[in-house]
This record gives sequence, C-alpha cells and structure tokens, in this order.
Amino acid sequence: MTASIALTDLAAQHREIEQDVREGFERVLASASFIGGSDVGEFEREFASFCGARECIGVANGTDAIELILRGLGIGSGDEVLLPANTFIATAGAVHRSGATPVFVDCDDKYLLIDPDCVRSRLTPRTRAVIGVDLYGQIAPFDHLADILAGYDVAIVEDAAQSQGATRRCRPIGAHVAAAATSFYPGKNLGAYGDGGAVLTDDKELAADVRALANHGGINRYDHRLPGFNSRLDTLQAVVLRAKLRRLGCWNEARRRAARRYDQLLEGANSIRRIPAAPGNMHVWHLYVVRVRDRDRVLAQLHESGIAASIHYPLPLHLTDAFSWLGHGPGDFPVAEAASRTIISLPIHPHITYDAQARVCEVLLGAVG
Repeated sequence: MTASIALTDLAAQHREIEQDVREGFERVLASASFIGGSDVGEFEREFASFCGARECIGVANGTDAIELILRGLGIGSGDEVLLPANTFIATAGAVHRSGATPVFVDCDDKYLLIDPDCVRSRLTPRTRAVIGVDLYGQIAPFDHLADILAGYDVAIVEDAAQSQGATRRCRPIGAHVAAAATSFYPGKNLGAYGDGGAVLTDDKELAADVRALANHGGINRYDHRLPGFNSRLDTLQAVVLRAKLRRLGCWNEARRRAARRYDQLLEGANSIRRIPAAPGNMHVWHLYVVRVRDRDRVLAQLHESGIAASIHYPLPLHLTDAFSWLGHGPGDFPVAEAASRTIISLPIHPHITYDAQARVCEVLLGAVG
C-alpha cells in the first residue's frame, strides 16, 4: 500500500505556528488568565475586523453559537426555524435546544446549498428564522433568501462553520444576515486545538444579549439579568486562533490552488461530477466534494489505497433517528437524499502536494472506470 494521504493535515499547520503558540501559552500561564484573558478580547477584535463585522463574541463551540443567536433573537418554544436537510446535525440540534422546531428544506442539485424556492414553500405563520448553511467552503444564497423573505418577520441566520474567509458578491460571512455562527473545531479552515466558536453580527443589542447569555446571563460577575448558560471561548484556544488567523488568508489561497489542481486533474471525467463555486462566490474549499455512482465501492477503493476520503454527510437529517419524530421519510427531500448517496470528500488542506493530489485522482479515476 502507498503512503497514506490524509483528509487534512493539522500537524503541518502546527509546525507553522508552533513558536507563536508556545509564546502565547507561556504568556497565559504566567498571568493565569485562563478564563476571559486578554487574548480572547484581542481575538474577537481581530476576527471581527477580518470578517468586516462590528461585533464578535467568542463562545465554546459552533453549536452554542447557533443556539445563542436564536435565543438572542427571542426564538424558542412554538417557533419554527427552516434549515437545509443536508447539513451536520449540530445545525438542527441547536434549533432543538433553543426550544424551536427544526423544519427541513431541500438543497439545489448543482451547489447543494439551501434552495430558496424550497424555503418559500415551507414558510408558515410560525416561521421565525431561516438558517442558511455555508457548505464545503462557499456562502449560501442569502441575497436570494432575502428577496423571498422580504415583508416577512423572519430572521436570516448563517451557519458559517465551513466558510471562514469566503465571500459572496465581495461581502464576507455575517454581512448578509442578522448574525452568523462559526465553529473553530480543529479541522475547520480556522481551527482551534479543541472546541471553540463565535457569533458575528452588526447588531450591538443582539451582540450584548448573546454575550450575556453565554456568560450565565450577565456581563459582570453576580449580575445576572436573564437566564443563561456557560459558553465561553478559552484563553488558550484564543492564542491558537490568533496565530492561525494571521495565516488564514494565505492558507485559504493555498486551498484554492489545490481545488484548481483537482479541477484540472479531473477535467473531462464524465463519470465524476464536481461541485463548482456559485456565481459571485469566492470559495475557500473547506472540502473538495465530488459525486460518483456506486459511491461506497469507490470510497472503499480509495481507502484501500491509503487515501483518507470521507463523506459529508452520509444521511440527510430528516432520515436520522434523532429527528424521526418530525415524521419524514425517504423521498421527502430528494435532492439531499440523492447527494448523500453519491458524495465523496477528497483530501484537501493548505499543505497538500501536487503528487498527493495526482495520486488521489489516479485512484479515483481508476475506481469510477
């Protein structure tokens, strides 16, 4: 078997930032400011600036970030929140935890992003929010969603866990919506050394509510103005994120180069369907996803050749046991279901080499015949 080709390479990232992280950790250890240390505030300001947002609130993880936005908007029991069926379960889980009911919609067949026409068909008087998910590294069609929702009292929220540094019509994450939630899970384009997340918004009142909710319902110790919970970004994780943020632009450009290499290597392969960037989108290629027939057999051949390809995601949320109570079945969201049977995520990261990509494509092309 040839040498293993990893889906992502966090060790290579660490080698680039090791000295910055070591110095930052020593600074935090010396001050013993493990909760709410100065690096958290500095990272929030730096990430807000990077995204062009007025406010950034660091939280414990991306799931909390979505829930905090919904709670900050006053969304809860009796309300409905629309979201795509083809997303990670955390998106729907956050809606459920807020007390609202998740309402699934289908995706479009070309980009696999939330389909605005399907959103239109699922609106009810109980709809309070729509969550667009930025999938694989490109921003969802929020401009089209805004057109459909004009005149409705419905908030638009962005799940930007896969799109840090992406833009749509030259506008970054958070610029199209009431608020954006992102995740700093280690494998993200901007990943911590553990869990972490953030909320981005231009709404100062919403930002204040989110910050309070994430800190037991108050800004100052023992001054709790509303029921909240504990969801804070750790200072040590902020150190890591600050070091990575300084390199994120270069790393995203390296991902774009890698995506272009895959495009060239797979050009003309009619049995492999690539998922392109939508018009107006600057993609950051968190994942490079292709669609093939007989996916499970093709994936097995990749694995047998030492290539760590994956599936994002193997089951639409309406078919999971966790949300069976919503009463859906096979055929309810046919585009998402068809995609789940055909998608494969190929290895991509800022440090992947041409030779590794050529090997991936050699095996993939041989497998699809």
